[in-house]
Amino acid sequence: MSVSDRRAREVFIELADTLVDDFDIIDFLDRLATRCSELLGVSACGILLVDHHGALNLVAASTEQARLVELTQLQNSEGPCLDAFTTGRPVQSGDMRQADTRWPRFSAAAIDAGYLAVHALPMRLRGTVLGAVNLFSATAGPLDDDTIALGQALADAASIGIIHQRALARQEIVTEQLQSALNSRILIEQAKGFLTHSLAVGVDEAFAIMRTYARTHNRRLTDVANDVVEGRVNIIVPAQESPPA
Repeated sequence: MSVSDRRAREVFIELADTLVDDFDIIDFLDRLATRCSELLGVSACGILLVDHHGALNLVAASTEQARLVELTQLQNSEGPCLDAFTTGRPVQSGDMRQADTRWPRFSAAAIDAGYLAVHALPMRLRGTVLGAVNLFSATAGPLDDDTIALGQALADAASIGIIHQRALARQEIVTEQLQSALNSRILIEQAKGFLTHSLAVGVDEAFAIMRTYARTHNRRLTDVANDVVEGRVNIIVPAQESPPA
């Protein structure tokens, strides 16, 4: 195994490690930008990620020059990353000095920063596109097929890691919501027991009294139950209407 092959394997293992408790997505993407520049032999790398509104945002760049060029791309809504994100396919310009009407302002900014070629790779998993990786080169010329394939593999590996981490986060939220519901149910049962004893009523009636109190006072049932258990509220049995004479 060559040194480059060994290093590529190490990077893929590094990108797969998203199961740590202190996972930091910004640090993760910063490392991806650095590793792309290192392994692919390009001058710089920038990474854009879509937010929950569907808009791309700059999240990492291996150099300050690349960061500024990426911001120009976002500000002007034109550039290879936007095209790669929209189409889900790689987008390349081997020499931005040539008349390229696709991204005139982006190309000018990239050339001013010292970059002559750019290759954008979508960050994707099946039909989901999370963002795009921009590879900048100071020399003109397209990237070879092996470099493109390795770059896309890195982008895909990072995408899998991000989606996996998001799934874990959603699962944690669901688990927390379930536990909260269970805790609320236990609290309500305790309050029902308290009212059954203090008001000398049945369990169903105790619950109906507490629910009526919550609705009348525009409060959450769980909050009322907590106040009942803690003795912060005094609920009385509603007066019975006298039968008609």
